[in-house]
Amino acid sequence: MSFWVLLQGFGLGASMIIPIGAQNAFVLNQGIKRQHHFTTATICSVLDMIFISLGIFGGGALLSQNETVLTAVTLGGIAFLLFYGALSLKSAFAPTKQENAQQVTARGRRTVILGALAVTVLNPHLYLDTVVILGSIGGQFEGSERISFAIGTVLASFVWFYSLSFGAAKLGPTLSKPSVKKGIDIAVATMMFVIAAMLAKGLLD
Repeated sequence: MSFWVLLQGFGLGASMIIPIGAQNAFVLNQGIKRQHHFTTATICSVLDMIFISLGIFGGGALLSQNETVLTAVTLGGIAFLLFYGALSLKSAFAPTKQENAQQVTARGRRTVILGALAVTVLNPHLYLDTVVILGSIGGQFEGSERISFAIGTVLASFVWFYSLSFGAAKLGPTLSKPSVKKGIDIAVATMMFVIAAMLAKGLLD
């Protein structure tokens, strides 16, 4: 196993995962609310591991060579990002309302799990990052080096999501203030729209 290749995988994986996206926004919000936030981080990390592995060990090359599928995934990603960005804007400018303990409890583990699955599996932009980009780069390595690269990228996902979840939970009282939450929602919406524009530009080039 090559430690240097593992570091390369970790760095590249982090650069793909850390920018604000649907997954990060969901993990951040669950951390702020302290609602099964570590369960959320686990689901997102495990799904990332699955998609990254598929991409690096063959799936990335297959998807990148199929122009029709790649275009469909890209268009789906644009639509998803615009929709999620619109939801974030709506949340930013919606009247502030307080939730009582019963309402919070009602949003149980099952709802959180379904939400984490949705922002991951139904987000085509994730496929572009993990399967196509990381898969194409990781596929250039052979043998143990490819395994090292895969471990590095997967490790980046676990470290980031758990750190984000833990940090958001610790800073929950501050981040849950209406003015701060509004700023976060606007920042998330802006990033969603920017990424969607970049994907659209890539299709037109």
